[in-house]
Amino acid sequence: MESDNSTSFTYLGRNFSNLSLNDHSSAFSDCNSDRSGEFPSASSESRRLLLSCASDNSDDLIRHLVAHLDSSRSVDEQKQAAMEIRLLSKNKPENRIKIAKAGAVKPLISLISSSDPQLQEYGVTAVLNLSLCDENKDLIASSGAIKPLVRALKMGTPTAKENAACALLRLSQVEDNKVAIGRSGAVPLLVNLLETGGFRAKKDASTALYSLCSAKENKLRAVEAGIMKPLVELMADFGSNMVDKSAFVMSLLMSVPESKPALVEEGGVPVLVEIVEAGTQRQKEIAVSILLQLCEESVVYRTMVAREGAIPPLVALTQAGTSRAKQKAEGLIELLRQPRCVSNGGR
Repeated sequence: MESDNSTSFTYLGRNFSNLSLNDHSSAFSDCNSDRSGEFPSASSESRRLLLSCASDNSDDLIRHLVAHLDSSRSVDEQKQAAMEIRLLSKNKPENRIKIAKAGAVKPLISLISSSDPQLQEYGVTAVLNLSLCDENKDLIASSGAIKPLVRALKMGTPTAKENAACALLRLSQVEDNKVAIGRSGAVPLLVNLLETGGFRAKKDASTALYSLCSAKENKLRAVEAGIMKPLVELMADFGSNMVDKSAFVMSLLMSVPESKPALVEEGGVPVLVEIVEAGTQRQKEIAVSILLQLCEESVVYRTMVAREGAIPPLVALTQAGTSRAKQKAEGLIELLRQPRCVSNGGR
């Protein structure tokens, strides 16, 4: 699998490397276990069982719950067992390993394909919680979880979609799974979630897309699915709390040629110039990185960026930005002031 997380090029004897940046970790908070309030409160019996999990009988309890996931059980029994497993695995890493070793993974994956929306949601969320343990990721993927999770991403409840996106993110952290997830149809569904979901859904979708799009073929899938439209819209809204995440995803996509006309067609240039002028220091640096990649081989795009008024805020950035931002701003200014120095301008 081809993985591509960085971009560099040389212009007028200067090398501009690491344009997609390394400090993305604080922009993307990893998906955690399911949030409270998504499910009904546990019954008094459930609470008793959960308390007993702290004792030496936890293994027996887990085996009991796994047995009740079986398809021969009633839907209500399956729901109760899946909910208990989801609660047991929510905050206790040791329980995630115990539950997986007890054989819960395959029956939970079966629940993800249930026609009962709540049962599907419980199955998705329990699988998400188990996937938070690195030791379980290979087992979950090899047990056939990817395609059911993608179907839940398409057809599930809002919570099931969000948690399916998180589970796919966790599985995508194993390099071999990135392409398999992309080829299962997840990328267009995540782009749709990024565009139409609520804040949490947008956050989870952007994080999953950032992980998946380190694989080159997934970058192309994302661009073809129309990802530039929601990215530009989110970056234009400084109150969305999505500017950094969206910009990091966009920067990662810029290494595929198809991304550049898509960005321009969706009105990305004025949005990027505005970020250079009014964004945070980190946002300014990401925006300059994207503009550098956009302009590196295109006279047309350089002219467009210059006409949008990019040079004054770039000059300001060379005087007040971080050392890395200053270098990138200076490089972009050189490109914009010498737009016809490269003969193979194109586009």
